[in-house]
Amino acid sequence: MTGTGSAAAAGLPPQMRALRLHQWGQAPTLDRVPVPRPAPGQVLLRVDAAGLCHSDLHIMDADAGVLPYELPFTLGHEVVGTVVEVGDAADTEWMGRTCGVHGVWSCGTCRKCLAGRDNYCVTLTGPIGCGTGRDGGLADYMLVPSVRHLVEVDAAAGPAVAPLTDAALTAYHAVVSQPVDPAGAIVVVIGIGGLGHLAVQVLADRAPAVIIGVDPRGTARELGLRLGADHTVASVAEAAALVSEVSGDTGADLVMDFVGAGQTLDAADGLMATGATLVVVGSAGGHLTVDKKGSLPRGWRVEAPFWGPHRHLRDVVDLAAAGTLSAVVETRSLDEVLNAYEELRHGRADGRLVVVP
Repeated sequence: MTGTGSAAAAGLPPQMRALRLHQWGQAPTLDRVPVPRPAPGQVLLRVDAAGLCHSDLHIMDADAGVLPYELPFTLGHEVVGTVVEVGDAADTEWMGRTCGVHGVWSCGTCRKCLAGRDNYCVTLTGPIGCGTGRDGGLADYMLVPSVRHLVEVDAAAGPAVAPLTDAALTAYHAVVSQPVDPAGAIVVVIGIGGLGHLAVQVLADRAPAVIIGVDPRGTARELGLRLGADHTVASVAEAAALVSEVSGDTGADLVMDFVGAGQTLDAADGLMATGATLVVVGSAGGHLTVDKKGSLPRGWRVEAPFWGPHRHLRDVVDLAAAGTLSAVVETRSLDEVLNAYEELRHGRADGRLVVVP
């Protein structure tokens, strides 16, 4: 039911399509469900585009009890849409605006949120946001709990805006939150895929001495060179040899692993210089053992950043508007989404796959 004081676009349909996860370890299904209506404080978006992410695969593949989410819910956490209904008269100015959605639906009042680190909101102990425990954007419409989670974007920017809300935001946050200044540094980016190709652009804008990209796919290596990498190689072993050459056997200052597999994490110590930082963003099942007596260099630092705060999403949108940052995307329809996930699972897509309902 529409909330008190709501304003709505005429002609909203009673039902919509939504990609719903009903069972852990099983593929989601494209269902027909009622179009939600916003209660006071909420807004309804017509979904213009929603990105697909490896995190979606991890959610689908999870065993029962692993994630603190209740089934069913709609997948899709990289969302851009147009506001078509608001549940509060105070929000009517948002009607018709095209917005990216910050997918971490934080409380806004805890100590982390007040410090501008809302991606680490301490109250989010269960569902995180759209597509991560709450209904997401792989649907025709999506409810957002507050305009506080929206960032207005250029309506003409198209589907490439959707990956800005996670892939670009995560990559940007992973770069700018590090104590290592990329300027003049030797940087290794492992995985030039959906997130890695965006990280290369963010890094290149900060003028490091050398950016070395690592990816077994030839098309991804070519993409990395076009976007600002100085060198690209097919394996971590090749990267180690190249790092040794360009650094005079001293190692890299910043290693960003967008894969997170056993092979990549096991090789991290062979890439790092004294005082280097290893940033683990990918979650492909690898493990890293760290201790003061281990093989990591003196002064090592290991970080595993999560997503990014709302303020960094604004920065990412500004960079995209200025032409400094752009996502390479391939679009699919909502009817093609299950096949698109298989493309993603088997590494058959460069850049980011984006569904346009």
